Parts: sequence; structure tokens; C-alpha cells
Amino acid sequence: MKKVVVTGGTGRLGKWVVKEFLEHGYEVVNADVQLPQEKLCKTVIADLKNLGEVYGVLAGADAVVHLAAIPVAYSHPNEVTFQNNVMSTYNILEAAAGLGIQKAVIASSESSYGLVFAVKPFAPNYVPLDEEHPQQPQDSYGLSKIVNEQTAKMFHERTGMQVVSFRLGNVISPEMYQNFPGFIHDPEQRKRILWSYIDTRDAAAACRLAVEADGLGAVALNIAADETSMDIQSRDLMKAAYPDVQDLRGSLEGYETLFSNAKAKKLLQWQPIHSWRNYVPAGDGK
Repeated sequence: MKKVVVTGGTGRLGKWVVKEFLEHGYEVVNADVQLPQEKLCKTVIADLKNLGEVYGVLAGADAVVHLAAIPVAYSHPNEVTFQNNVMSTYNILEAAAGLGIQKAVIASSESSYGLVFAVKPFAPNYVPLDEEHPQQPQDSYGLSKIVNEQTAKMFHERTGMQVVSFRLGNVISPEMYQNFPGFIHDPEQRKRILWSYIDTRDAAAACRLAVEADGLGAVALNIAADETSMDIQSRDLMKAAYPDVQDLRGSLEGYETLFSNAKAKKLLQWQPIHSWRNYVPAGDGK
């Protein structure tokens, strides 16, 4: 049985990642600043900004999935968000390297592209937006994610550790589908995230597959559902919200995601299976 440490395992995505690994026979330890409501595995309360504590948390692990972070811009002072997210990730990878752990997954974000929290809003260069699109954040949260991806590359170069950075779309847990009728017909809502989403269960499966995959090096992957979160076709969404964007790639004949997940599907043999249309009667596709 392999041991996996999940940081932030008490959080919205974390508890589903814990469940995914447990269901596939792994020993799991949750490292967080608070105990979960539902006890699924051992939880260690730890300050990930303290390298010594991180060594203690990761001791004996075969892999780490690092989700713990301040999860949005502007919820804390900018420098607090940056310091917390950058130092906790550095410490996770530093301790993993020191302990000989060869597999790590870290949570990056679609926010790293800059659209989401931009003070001066701008449009994407093209859609579907893929991993080659410029990352142009105007906030410390998005910047912290770029730094973390570079940190991952450094540790891979130094140690050979495989580090997969997931640029996650809007993470949706099952109970959140009840909110969808409030926005699925309004292009203005959620345009900053290109109307993307990813079900926690599909994201959790991607985390496991990234741990089980070999030879990925240090790579960043978009993680999103196959369709947008809207009941408006993708071309019409772009026409309504970003009329000046002319570089529309692929067929875009339906409700296809505008936050490309093709690379993750190819490299991880991953397929998201949870669609909001299976949970929201209001989504009639018209």
C-alpha cells in the first residue's frame, strides 16, 4: 500500500481527493490547519510555512498532493496571500526532495492567466485557452501560482521529482450544482473564468492519475470539464462577452469548454465524467 499526503484535505476539493485515494487502496494522511467535519483518514494539524513541520508531515510518504493555500485573491492582504502560497509550496517540494519522494501534484489555477482577478480587465488571445497562452496576472494570487510552477520546474531539474501543476478551473462540489440555474443563461456572469468548471470528483481522479503516471517531468495542465457551465453555446458566449476575440480554435459548434483540457486528457489518460447537465434540470440545451 502506498502512502499519499494530501495537504488541504479538509477543503472543498481536498476531501474528494482523500476519498479518491482511499477508494483505490492508498494510505492517506490529511495535512491541514483544521480538522474535517467527516473523518476519512488521519489528519495532522500543521503550519506548512514551517519547513520542519512539513518534513514531519511528509515522513514515510510515497507521494504528495499539495492543495492547501489561500484559495482566492483579495481575501487577505496581497503580501500574505503571496507569502503563504509560495512558501508552503516551496516547503512541500523541499521536504519531498529531502525525503526522496518522487511524485508530487500541486494546485495551480486558471487565475495564473490573469483574466480572473484583473484590475484592468482584458480578453484572452484565443480560445479554447490552452497551456501555451500567456500568463499575465495582475494580482498576487495569480503570481503566486506562476512562482509555484517555476518552483516545481526547479525541483524537477535538481532531483528528477515529477511535479504536475494543475491549473484548476472553478472547482464545483456536488451540492453547488443547485446554484447553476442562477447564471447559466447570463453570459456576463463567470466570463472572467471563461465559464469553466470542474467537478471535485473529476479533479480528484486527475490527482490520482497524475501520481500514478510516470515520465511527466514538471508539467502544467489545465483541468476543466468538457463543456462550459452555461446553457449558451460557446461561440455565442464569446460573441456576447468577448466580441473582439477572433481566434476561435477547433469546431466550437456546441457547448465545448473554452478552457482547454486536451493536454491533461492526453498525458493522464483522464476523462471528466460529471456534467452539470446531469444535475440541473434547467439546462435544456436550448
